[in-house]
Amino acid sequence: MPRITTDTIIADVLRIDRGTIPIFLNNGLHCLGCPSAQGESIEEACALHGIDAQKLVDELNEYLKSKGLLDE
Repeated sequence: MPRITTDTIIADVLRIDRGTIPIFLNNGLHCLGCPSAQGESIEEACALHGIDAQKLVDELNEYLKSKGLLDE
């Protein structure tokens, strides 16, 4: 699987591994179940909530790497 980017849709990340939910929540994105999360990129959601998108993406990729789910 390729790395997560700020353009990745939130719902796509959740489909890859639901274990990413706490990472979103810990970074202040609590809207994972809202309809807009189905088509909203990480960057769009972070902009709306004043969250550092790159920090979130880095944490998501680190988690997925630890699970062996990222292409190297």
